[in-house]
Amino acid sequence: MSLKIGIVGLPNVGKSTLFKALTRQSVDIANYPFATIEPNIGIVSVPDERLYKLATLSGPKKVIPAVVEFVDIAGLVKGAAEGEGLGNKFLTHIREVDAIAEVVRIFDDKEIIHVAGKADPLLDIEVLEYELILKDLETINKRLESLQKEIKAGKKGAAEELDYLQQVAGKLKIGQLQHSNILQNVGMFGDLQLLTGKRFIYIFNASEKQIQDKWQPSGELAASIASTPFAIISAKIEAELSELSEEEKNEYLKTLGQEKGGLDQLIQVGYQTLGLMTFFTTGEDETRAWTIPLNSPAPRAGRAIHSDFEEKFIRAEVINWQKLIEAGSWAKARELGWLRIEGKDYIAQDGDVIEFKI
Repeated sequence: MSLKIGIVGLPNVGKSTLFKALTRQSVDIANYPFATIEPNIGIVSVPDERLYKLATLSGPKKVIPAVVEFVDIAGLVKGAAEGEGLGNKFLTHIREVDAIAEVVRIFDDKEIIHVAGKADPLLDIEVLEYELILKDLETINKRLESLQKEIKAGKKGAAEELDYLQQVAGKLKIGQLQHSNILQNVGMFGDLQLLTGKRFIYIFNASEKQIQDKWQPSGELAASIASTPFAIISAKIEAELSELSEEEKNEYLKTLGQEKGGLDQLIQVGYQTLGLMTFFTTGEDETRAWTIPLNSPAPRAGRAIHSDFEEKFIRAEVINWQKLIEAGSWAKARELGWLRIEGKDYIAQDGDVIEFKI
């Protein structure tokens, strides 16, 4: 599996600039609304030094990192759910993503027009999430109409689903996003692909000074986002970093008091938000990073490679990546007794190097 993040935001908040910097793809960026008409999709490698250290050890023919897919959705405006600003069309593009990253502008710049006249992160969030809620209410209302017919036809479970969705609609009408909803998912949630049911991440697009000053949300904004994960990134800085060599990039980050660039931060937040982790396989043919859910049993981890590794699982040889580096080779690790033989109940750990036996 891979992580798929939909990037949404109001026009002129730096969303497409950020997308271009993160993915190093050429996209249409202009100082006017709706510069992005069709969604841009970019697939980027997950920066992971562990993978390349393992590759140095194994000398494989191929090195394959884990990937993140970013989907850049056109700028939303108030009324998008009803079709204003072509937004209704674009809302459909984010149904398949794992998480929605809301780009929220926190810097002021007279040269870059903001649709509200000035940066107002609270208002931006309110508009964005209101439009997502309206789109979900439209989806639910369509389903409720069909459920009425199914109830009349005596379809099993239709009445229970209707009752559940009426409760969900009630929560949405008071502004409650479904990913924080205490209502139990009874099976139809995934089929509806509700936008507000996805995990949310806030990307606060900051100025260079705000980055240097270690800006953090406070007061009403902090209360509004509550425990929702966020990253503070400067699209302008990321655009500059994308043009630099690795050495120049590290030097620039030092001057800003930053250890990691925005891509690293966003991927880390994305993995944490969705409860994902990485394990590795390594050998002469390839060294590869695999993304799986946290707390995956060994057979479920094997499924990332091929369904046979889950269905025909016998056992797995496992070692932490650092211990394998310390041993110097798989054979030496076995000789030292550092390889562990694990069965179906073993819970894979982040950083494990695994060889599956089927």
